[in-house]
Amino acid sequence: MAKEYGVKEKDLVVAHIIDLVLTGKLRGGDRIDRDAIAAELGVSRLPVHEAVAQLEHDGFVLTRYRRGAFIERFDEAVVHEHHELYGMLVGMASARAAANPTPRVLADLAAAMQTIRDARGPTVGEAAMAYRKIIVDEYAGPRLRAEISAAQGLLPIRFWTDYDDYTTELIASYEAENTAIRNRDADAARTACVERSAWHVKAVLAELANRGVLNDGAAG
Repeated sequence: MAKEYGVKEKDLVVAHIIDLVLTGKLRGGDRIDRDAIAAELGVSRLPVHEAVAQLEHDGFVLTRYRRGAFIERFDEAVVHEHHELYGMLVGMASARAAANPTPRVLADLAAAMQTIRDARGPTVGEAAMAYRKIIVDEYAGPRLRAEISAAQGLLPIRFWTDYDDYTTELIASYEAENTAIRNRDADAARTACVERSAWHVKAVLAELANRGVLNDGAAG
């Protein structure tokens, strides 16, 4: 696999392991073959160890002394929990933005919102993430930023773009959030984020079910 310029090797490995789970190549309870991953990605074992450590911290991997690293439980309830947490986390940052929307931030968000409106297909998701980054960078502290970053791993844009009403619903949701921030309505901004995550999880679960990915087993 070709390395991406400007992407840390550890982050490349993290994304690869998550993709293996989202495509059903690794399931809850499966052992992670660090040597195989290092060989496939053309990296040393160090970034693989670093990636496993991060994924364990994020609750995605479980390591057992002298047994190795295993994919944690991954089922419908886990996916629901992940999205619920993400909605709450980004909702916190959005509520802070609504409580103190500076002219500079409002201008940046207005421009980002127009980019979302003009985008098509997968670029809608990319534009939405750029909008989110403005809020997170400005209003989330180090801990909240770290938690949001960790949660984004299980939010595959390619799943959402297969959802028929993706563009319409996503733009409507961001319009609602943007209006709430302009109106200094923190509760409405938070609600828009929570409700968007509730919609996202339906699209992700539908795609995972189609792929036969979800299972009910716990990590072994």
